[in-house]
Amino acid sequence: MSSPRVVILCGGQGTRLKEETEFRPKPMVQVGGRPLLWHIMKIYAAQGLDSFVLALGYKGAMIRDYFLNYREQTADLTLRYGSGSAVNELEFHEPHDIEGWEITLANTGETTMTGGRIFRCRDHLRNDTFMMTYGDGVADIDLGALLARHKESGRLATVTALRPQSRFGIIERDGSGDATGFREKPRLDSYVSGGFFVLEPKVLDYLDDACVFEQEPLQRLADDGQLAVYSHDGFWKSIDTYREYMQINRMWDDGDRPWAVWEK
Repeated sequence: MSSPRVVILCGGQGTRLKEETEFRPKPMVQVGGRPLLWHIMKIYAAQGLDSFVLALGYKGAMIRDYFLNYREQTADLTLRYGSGSAVNELEFHEPHDIEGWEITLANTGETTMTGGRIFRCRDHLRNDTFMMTYGDGVADIDLGALLARHKESGRLATVTALRPQSRFGIIERDGSGDATGFREKPRLDSYVSGGFFVLEPKVLDYLDDACVFEQEPLQRLADDGQLAVYSHDGFWKSIDTYREYMQINRMWDDGDRPWAVWEK
């Protein structure tokens, strides 16, 4: 049995990161000299999941061009010129670091909502269990454990839940309002979706061409008792603002790369 395909939603406009997304789609924002999308795909590929469906939208041509010309853009190479300054020999010096990957580039519309993008990828999903995530978040998630949890649950969908870290320090107060303690950026008590899903083909019956996946479809799955939860207590970061973009690049430059599971 083949490994599940991985759908990555790459079509949003990333308006809160307009300093970068004015010129490129959000998944192509650079982290350590490589697109954020490359980092997400490497997380999956390092764990044996290397068949991808990229749901393209806003400035999707840039993602198509990147993968169509991947080796030329990323490898060290030597050009040898002949007469008329024409290149008559091209030598690559580095191994192909995405060798074996299968990438389907699916045009899902410039302004299509998240559920609609998944729905429009349905012909590429082999009528089998598939995984789904967004083109703006990274984690050191154990994908094998996520898949095991999904299979164990017997549900149609599994969502990854996590407790995000507060951006602010928390002041603890007594009955009179005076401080009794201070916690620097603790994890919050509430859980949020970490954006890493496992889905069965029947989930497509909950979708249509124009729906928002995170609204009615997920709520209906929960109401029907078909939404399982996998808890992730490790690293997770969504790159949604310029501040977060700067943070993750500083982490990369400092060698603090917990999401880079392919380096371990």
